Amino acid sequence: MPTDLVGLLPVDKPQNFTSNDVVAVARRALGTKCIGHSGTLDPMATGLLILLVGRPATRLQERFLKLPKIYEAELTLGAETDSWDAQGEVVRTLPVPALTQAQIRAAANSLTGEVLQQIPPFSAKKINGRKMYDLARAGKPVEDRFNRVQITAWENLRFDGRDKISFTLHCACGTYVRSLGLMLARALGTTGHLTALRRTHIGPFCVDGAFDGAQLKTAPREEIVKYFKEPVL
Repeated sequence: MPTDLVGLLPVDKPQNFTSNDVVAVARRALGTKCIGHSGTLDPMATGLLILLVGRPATRLQERFLKLPKIYEAELTLGAETDSWDAQGEVVRTLPVPALTQAQIRAAANSLTGEVLQQIPPFSAKKINGRKMYDLARAGKPVEDRFNRVQITAWENLRFDGRDKISFTLHCACGTYVRSLGLMLARALGTTGHLTALRRTHIGPFCVDGAFDGAQLKTAPREEIVKYFKEPVL
């Protein structure tokens, strides 16, 4: 099987797959080891993952990692998990106060612009060469780590009147939407965790029309290649 493929493969990542899982399946499906990706998605998350196939494409990885992102998310108020999303264990609960749309908008506005966010303990960020989630799963103490990120806008803020807020987040690279969700909940006088997360855009690329990642194992190679795009920005 030829291994001279070069291009960008936009994939709609299924839930409960890691980004590395998708890369591993794509390597087998396409018959090449030279594949990178455009930035990690949590296992719970779905949406756009751009696979960089072939050496000329993988050399662009840093440029893709730095592109802005757009996410659609759902936040459930009142219960905080150790992973800050629905795949973790509940570690804290608080009452959900009566909230208005104006209060939610004001809290989101306070988290716009340059924001100092805590990096989730269950994340791939490394401390002394070990990923934070490996330390957390082993029960090791994980020092709080923070980074500054740029949040461009919170859009489509919707509150169900009980405990769920959905939103669209425009942000720069390095943003942990789980962290922003928890910060929003705390700004509203409670706590919370993400129960849905979908990446819809990476820079100029959109998930619409991306290859269905659930089909990577079974689709013919020639069908997958039809979704390739030129490796340029």
